[in-house]
Amino acid sequence: MPAKKKSARGPTQRQLRVGELVRHCISDLLSRREIHDDALERNIVTIPEVRLSNDLRIATVYVMPLGGGDEELIIKALAANQKFIRGVVARAVNLKFAPELRFLKDQSFDEGIRMDALLDSDQVRRDIESK
Repeated sequence: MPAKKKSARGPTQRQLRVGELVRHCISDLLSRREIHDDALERNIVTIPEVRLSNDLRIATVYVMPLGGGDEELIIKALAANQKFIRGVVARAVNLKFAPELRFLKDQSFDEGIRMDALLDSDQVRRDIESK
């Protein structure tokens, strides 16, 4: 029997659905100020995306404070409160195992700004106008 090839497909519907449930749960937790940490109480934090591993055991939570700044401090605060957050997520999302939470800075805003600058550059504008 031939070995299965690993496909380069994106996340499954289940990964997307569970990721969205986890995102909503953590966002609600942050908006209700249930985590008592100075860094989290001083900042408004958005959770743009949560990506889950194939087995749904690891959830990568992308974090961005509104207005930028204090990203590292906020990520450290979330990591320090990971056990509490994971418990809340476990009760809210009905899974066999509560996913391990990993917090990372969301790079999508920076990437969007970089792409806008690239598309607005003289070289790209010249290439578009020459066609």
